[in-house]
Amino acid sequence: MSKELKYAVFGSGSWATAIVKMLCENKEKVGWYMRSVYTKEHLLKEQHNPTYLSSVEFHLEQLKLSNDINEMVAYADILIFVIPSAFINGELKKLHLELKDKIVVSAVKGIVPETGLLLGEHFHENFNVPFENIGVIAGPCHAEEVALERLSYLTISCADAVKAQAIADALSCKYIKTKISDDIIGTEYAVMLKNIYAIAAGIAHGLGYGDNFQSVLMSNAIREMKRFIKKMHKMKRNINNSAYLGDLLVTGYSVFSRNRMFGNMIGKGYTVKSAQMEMNMVAEGYYATKSAFELNKKNIKKTKLPIINAVYDVLYEGKDAKKVFQKLTEKLD
Repeated sequence: MSKELKYAVFGSGSWATAIVKMLCENKEKVGWYMRSVYTKEHLLKEQHNPTYLSSVEFHLEQLKLSNDINEMVAYADILIFVIPSAFINGELKKLHLELKDKIVVSAVKGIVPETGLLLGEHFHENFNVPFENIGVIAGPCHAEEVALERLSYLTISCADAVKAQAIADALSCKYIKTKISDDIIGTEYAVMLKNIYAIAAGIAHGLGYGDNFQSVLMSNAIREMKRFIKKMHKMKRNINNSAYLGDLLVTGYSVFSRNRMFGNMIGKGYTVKSAQMEMNMVAEGYYATKSAFELNKKNIKKTKLPIINAVYDVLYEGKDAKKVFQKLTEKLD
């Protein structure tokens, strides 16, 4: 890790924009791939992303912008993917280059729907990226707060501690504190699951449940998350760490949480389609709900997941949110 490694971020949403901002605090040059030609041209002209975190101004001399995914992969050593899980497979199909010598970092909050795999597993199986070259960025950190330079904490997970530390150092600055972990699979599942629980919190709020119920919901959610992750990948982990519990709390309670906002609209009576159209942002939890439900269905011995099942019933089975949550209240303690 002696030579200066080049970083590139793939994606142009709010979280991608926030990660580019963090890297620009430490790096002279940061690669940034975006699908939209309009976004790239706007950035070149106005120095900010036209759609997300528009208040963040960039210095163009620090950015290497491209609409060509292969050009960006060829340029960088560390590739940070921040494309929503529903679209990532389509983007990766454009890739013709080998990835086995690259360090691939997932900041995608979800499972690749086409394969049912976590992003790290997807890169390992389909692009031959060794597990020690795969990292995950997690932790209670809303992009909007990064834009405001409010203190935030990130956990960088990688089987290779040296690589994890190098990525952590590249991201840390006066408003970003970082720590490292070796639980790649656990943190990646946690990042995905917390979005489902945030939708549940939103639905409950939209239905008129108060703070008392929300706290019971969150207490049950962290225990449900623990059961799910343990079933998927057994190892020693403290579920109360900020990468798991901290991330769950900020996503469930924050006004910036788009998953909570999405759930809130569903609770208030919007259909899934109309809520998605009105938000103009991807609520990752919508896709994660189906993935988590399907993964548990494959288990011979099913894990008890009352909250995930309730959200699935509302979003995918079209069941009445009020009745589903009435039943859920009987199952929580």
